Amino acid sequence: MRSTALTLAAAAALSLACLSGCSGSTPSGSGSPAPNTPALSVTDRPETESPAYQEAQRKKAEEAAAKKKAEEEAARKAKEQAEAEAKIDVSNLGDKNPADEAGVRRALAGLDFTQDFQKDLVQGEKPSEFQKYIVLHDTECIASPAAIYDMWNSDGNHIGAHFVIGTDGKVMQGIPLEKICHHAGFGDTGHNKLYGTTDESRDAKKGTQEIGSWAADYGMNSYSIGIEIVHQGQKKGYPKKQLQALDQVIAYIDAYFGTQSKIIDHKAWRSGNSDTSKAFAKYLKSYQDHRSYK
Repeated sequence: MRSTALTLAAAAALSLACLSGCSGSTPSGSGSPAPNTPALSVTDRPETESPAYQEAQRKKAEEAAAKKKAEEEAARKAKEQAEAEAKIDVSNLGDKNPADEAGVRRALAGLDFTQDFQKDLVQGEKPSEFQKYIVLHDTECIASPAAIYDMWNSDGNHIGAHFVIGTDGKVMQGIPLEKICHHAGFGDTGHNKLYGTTDESRDAKKGTQEIGSWAADYGMNSYSIGIEIVHQGQKKGYPKKQLQALDQVIAYIDAYFGTQSKIIDHKAWRSGNSDTSKAFAKYLKSYQDHRSYK
């Protein structure tokens, strides 16, 4: 009986030890159970694994790539601009060296520009100190710049302009900047005094025909650059390429003389003229304000 009791007691002790050891993941010899390890919740995950963090990193990468692309594009354009400027020959633009040679190069770079001086349309000398105005005109017909000059040469009226800008943005300079040509014609009587254009003595006035005592002043030609914009009609718009070319031509004139001439249109000089058109009015205001159509 005693032996049996001891055997039962030993079995009970062994059973108790087993139950204690199985109640937790107790390392051997630790004497106490290890705590259960719960699964990580979304909020307990490392920051680098969160969707918000990953989305922020993606956006940063996209912004860095866009910035690099923009910098590379700006560098490419700057290189092209520098190469285009280097090709500009400033030695034959006029009677003197440009006041701002770098400015002339910038203005003409990328411009579809040709020079073909029309000596028969020259009316006299206009030294730099007499350059005061840029007068904008509409051709009031549609043709290429070369065709416009051909028309002026053939009609015997000795009318001309320093520049003609086509609807496609092509520019032709037919008169040197320091020469007089007949683009403005007669102005309202009293306008010579109003505009400070009183010296008509340098103008040969070939082909001049008086139009009446109300418009007896002829001084504007002797103090200005004339730019003809190929355009017809009062409501039709002006192509972007043409306006961009006009920006560059004005910048060229400014850089050549080293000063900003006042910008007016033809009808400001003589009442009743139709040019520039009503469609150009907003652009004229912009040019007079900051020398660009935009």
